[in-house]
Amino acid sequence: MRLFNLSLLGLCVALAACQSGERRTPAVAAPTLTIGATVVATESTQWLAPLAFLADAQRLQVAHSGLQVIGRDGQILSELPGRFETLDHRVDSDGVLVASLDRKRQQALLTRLDSARQWSAPRYLPKTRFAIEGLCLYRDSARNDFLFLVGEEGTGEQWLVAEQGRPLAEPGRVRTLSLPPQSGFCQVDDRSESLYVNEENVGLWRYDAGAEAPLVREPVALVAPFGELRQKATGMAVSPDALLLVDAGAANLHLYQRSASQWQRAGVVSLAGLDEPEQVSARVTSQGLDLLLVDDAGARSASLNWMPRRSEPQPSIPVLAPLVQTDGVPSLGDAADDPAIWIDRAHPERSRVLGTDKKGGLLAYNLAGKQVQSLRVGRLNNVDVRPGFQLGERQVDLAVASNRDHNSLHLFAIDPASGVLADIGQIATPLAEIYGLCLFKDRQGAIHAIVNDKDGSFLQYRLGSVNGKASGQLVRRFKTETQPEGCVADDRNERLYIGEEDVAVWALDARAEAPTTFDQVIAVGGPVKDDIEGMALYHGEQRDYLVISSQGNDSYVVVEAQAPYRLRGSFRIGLNAALGIDGASETDGLDVTSASLGGPWSAGLLVVQDGRKRMPEGNQNYKYVPWTAVAAALDLE
Repeated sequence: MRLFNLSLLGLCVALAACQSGERRTPAVAAPTLTIGATVVATESTQWLAPLAFLADAQRLQVAHSGLQVIGRDGQILSELPGRFETLDHRVDSDGVLVASLDRKRQQALLTRLDSARQWSAPRYLPKTRFAIEGLCLYRDSARNDFLFLVGEEGTGEQWLVAEQGRPLAEPGRVRTLSLPPQSGFCQVDDRSESLYVNEENVGLWRYDAGAEAPLVREPVALVAPFGELRQKATGMAVSPDALLLVDAGAANLHLYQRSASQWQRAGVVSLAGLDEPEQVSARVTSQGLDLLLVDDAGARSASLNWMPRRSEPQPSIPVLAPLVQTDGVPSLGDAADDPAIWIDRAHPERSRVLGTDKKGGLLAYNLAGKQVQSLRVGRLNNVDVRPGFQLGERQVDLAVASNRDHNSLHLFAIDPASGVLADIGQIATPLAEIYGLCLFKDRQGAIHAIVNDKDGSFLQYRLGSVNGKASGQLVRRFKTETQPEGCVADDRNERLYIGEEDVAVWALDARAEAPTTFDQVIAVGGPVKDDIEGMALYHGEQRDYLVISSQGNDSYVVVEAQAPYRLRGSFRIGLNAALGIDGASETDGLDVTSASLGGPWSAGLLVVQDGRKRMPEGNQNYKYVPWTAVAAALDLE
């Protein structure tokens, strides 16, 4: 009864507050829309951002005779003859990149209007297997331009079409998209990397537009009874802070304001008087928004006295381009996992990258990314390499991998002269789910394998050989509270770094006889987003750096490898448009070396696993990035 009385009292207080004139929240005036009377004959039109070389230019439009740039007084300032449907554009300092659809050929195309008011010859994308209903451009932070194609039956594609606003000679398909049916309109907000696609009788959806993004959608607005739209969602206009959506059947324009990572409804205005309105374009003015509204009769200008609240842009992360990608691993799906770099000390340019196929074995690649060896020995998860292992009467270099088929250490001899790997057996462990692994070479020259289990258990083995066969002696145990995987040892300073995936990176003494005291290097939160995955050490002339795969935001974090572990920054690996190499995302394992391997790798090489192979889609692989690019981006010594 007491709880009921307290609840009733709270309700009475709340009602009193609502009825008090002093506490009443002032009403916010509803947005009002004023639509002009002049109708322009066009099927599609967009406002142009201000152009230094075309000061009078106001908008682009599709006319019966071609693509046109229209001035303040409605005059045609420039025209590309042809029969086109729909359009989108991006502006830069000396030109306009325009995407459209050739009505006769039913092919998407790119063209550019330059500062001399000359149109480039159209560059056509290959014909699609579906009828294109809509298209939209996206420019990423590295100024690569992409074109999204939307088909009515739930099919779509993303293409790389231009670099720095200049159309590529050969556009490249990035990925195929499974989109909603009954879609005909899309728009991309570049700053938030958001692709918006309509589904007429359902609502509006948001996707990540990035070339490496997963295909995941979230609803923005839904048709009644699940949302506030009355009949059908069609065209939209987007910015980082505002979204306008046309409800064509009800002749309404819905307004949304971004709040944190969500859209909130800010109002609705009537489009009464328009004949089946479907498209909208918007630009910000000192008084609110100027609109272009397109219906069956053509386009009309309008003004809306609503100003969305501005949000601060998120800090940008440098994007680096890979110079090489390896051949794909043989297995489909999530298969590639962890690389290790083997150095050919006599001929560094012949060095190799080893990579695990966790569904089948161990692979070796040359520095051009070509597969040169494949050992189909089982489900290998992580791999590491150390030189100078005494195997009976001969000295070899050693690669060790965690074998998930047998919960064992799987050992491979590497011929120092040729780089050829040979299976030299396995060492059993008591682990139930063997997972991550790294090697450590102590000051006495003994090589240790540190291996972990998903339950947090770590085992450290001193490796050797008996009668010419590899052997291992368990010399230490320790444990983290939750699941680990990645680890790397600093042989020079006898330190071990381990990654507790959802918690932190820890440092501890790597020596077998040392106590296992954990020192926090960097925690999840801030630049590191879980999962913490692969880790590697770069030994520089002045400083050593720890490189960490921050899988939760597809980035790589660099910290100094000595306490107090100063954060030096983050970077992403994006696509290389010139070489036709996609970026890297959802990285599991990585490795780095400071050894000079010649050519672009003179200051070292970073290798990362790519969890999403794009451009074109295919089996997972590994990407190579020169350390010089990392050092320049993060101002490293």
